[in-house]
This record gives sequence, structure tokens and C-alpha cells, in this order.
Amino acid sequence: MALRIIAWGTGAVGREALAAILDSRAGLELVGVKVHSEDKDGVDAGTLLGRAPVGVLASVDSAAVLAVEADCVVYTPRLTSVDEVCAILASGKNVVTTAFLFHPNRIRLRDRDRVLAACLRGGTSVHGSGLNPGNLSGVLPLALSGMSRTVDEVKLQERADWSAYDSTAITFENMRFGRPVDEISPTASDFLAFNSSIFTEHVWLLADALHAGVDEVTATVDAVAAKRDHEIFDHVLRAGTTAGQRWNWVGRRGGRPLVEIETLWTVGNEYPGHWPKPQHGWTLTIEGDPSMRAHFLSLASFKRDASMVEHVNAANVATAMQVVNAIPAVCAAAPGFATGATLPLVRSLIGFGNA
Repeated sequence: MALRIIAWGTGAVGREALAAILDSRAGLELVGVKVHSEDKDGVDAGTLLGRAPVGVLASVDSAAVLAVEADCVVYTPRLTSVDEVCAILASGKNVVTTAFLFHPNRIRLRDRDRVLAACLRGGTSVHGSGLNPGNLSGVLPLALSGMSRTVDEVKLQERADWSAYDSTAITFENMRFGRPVDEISPTASDFLAFNSSIFTEHVWLLADALHAGVDEVTATVDAVAAKRDHEIFDHVLRAGTTAGQRWNWVGRRGGRPLVEIETLWTVGNEYPGHWPKPQHGWTLTIEGDPSMRAHFLSLASFKRDASMVEHVNAANVATAMQVVNAIPAVCAAAPGFATGATLPLVRSLIGFGNA
């Protein structure tokens, strides 16, 4: 029988998840859609995607959506809520999310216990993943470590310019690009603290899975100012305001760095000379016996001509599909936390589509 799915959020990633559910030939059936703006309330799920109606109406009423019988909720809101996820899990619905809960054993003790209790009450599991944090900072390093005799250090670097990313609310409001550089820190705002926490979780995930025995995970950021003005969609990023953020989340044992995630983010593509210079995309380096390096790039296509909008959106597709493809495994998992380190290999449910 088909697994009944609710899409909870229809932003950039949520839309791709919604499309994947509607297009699925792998036994996923859309039964509900939770939206967060009044202009989407009552709109058919197909219409939200610019398609023909499919007979499932979106709703801003969380209680009404929660009352719908379903096997799993794909949870992708921009602003997360532990209370909301606990209610979903306790109602008997599994949760896959691209937003948080990547390694619930390393979140605040109070929240961890609440989420676990909700899982046990509902007989459900919760799984957080995506691209980065997600597959590239968890599944890929663990998979490559299968070729290692020993691992001395793991480092993932992400280099990206956000100038073509049209979700300017995230770029300028949440990530605070265009603000004074002294307003950028791991605790400068609720969102920056939250964003830092999910990368910290992933450092712990790798450290725990690979028995690193780290003592601490630290978060630091180097914010740099623009040398000139940049027009980014409907925003102007002024010279002298933040145009670059280099974040480092490092797990150490006895002061020695063992696991690190580094993000090198710019807006306006003014790349500071004192920063490292990996290729655009994601570079994973495992130092050990043997040492390995892999570079990952997500594009709309390597064969056909595609627009920059398509290329940028390819990362949203990858993020969404990592959790959509995990739905059957999460629904089959024992109640509790299902992470990238504990689930079986997540692969495409459709593949070439020949089945």
C-alpha cells in the first residue's frame, strides 16, 4: 500500500519535495499540505506548483493538517519548532526534515528527551538530512571511511557565492549579509545561533560515528566587508557591510582538530585573499591511511544548457530528495532517532524509472 505523506512547508526546498511526492511512482501518496501564508491557504497542491489541481488543498491550520491520517510528514519550514515536531511524532506520523534534528542525541537535553518521548508515544521515527548539513557532511564521509584503515582528520569545505540565490529573506534577514561585520557571530541572532547549532550537530555526528572521542565542538566566524556596492535582486549590499562569512565548526580532542566543517560564503563574489581557495561546491578531505579527497558539484545538467536559476535550484532538489528518498526506511525504522549514521543506504526510489 502507498505511504500517505503530508508536506509541511512549501518554500524553495518544500516545493521540490512536494513535486517529488506528486510525481512519485514509488508508493508515496500526498494527503495533506501545511502552508504558512494566508495567500496559500485553501489552494490546491498542484496549483501551488503551477500544475493542474490534484485534489489536496493546502491549509494554514496546523491542527487540521495534523488530524489527517498519514504515515510521514516531510517537514521543511524556514523556522522550526520542537513543539510542532513533537506533536507530529506523538500523533503517529514519522518525520523526515531538512531543517534540523540531524543528530538528536547531541541537541539540548530537554529537547532530546521531549522528541524521544514523542517518538515512543507515537511509535514513530525522526530523520534529519539534506545536502549540507546532510549527505555531504554525514553520509558521504562515512561511506568513504569504509575504505580507510585509520582516519586522522575529516574536513568538508563548502564554497559558494549567494548572489544568484533568490531567497533574499534568508540571505539578508536570516544570514545578515549587508549588516555591519561586528553583527555576525554564532550568537548574534536566534537564526545564526540555530544555523550554527545544526552544523555543530553534524560535526558531532561524524565524531560519534567514527569514534573520534572529541572533547568539544567550537563555532567561529570571520565576517568581511564589501569593497563596493552590489545589487542582489531587490537588495543593495552596501560597501563596508558584510559580504563574506567564513564559518568553521571544529571538533577537537586534546586541542587537536579531528572533524571540521568550513563554509566559505560570499555575496557579490568578492573573495578574500586570506581565505582558503577550494573549488566552488563541496570538497571533502579525509586524512588517514589512505588519504582521500572528493569534490562534489550539484548542477541542473552537465550536458544541456541550463539557466543559472536552474543550476541554483539543483541544490534545493538534492536537499529535498535526500529526505524524500529516505521515507520508506524511516517509516520502517524502530521508534526513535534515525540518522545518516544509522539508516541503511538511502538511494533513489525511482532511479532510471524502468521498474
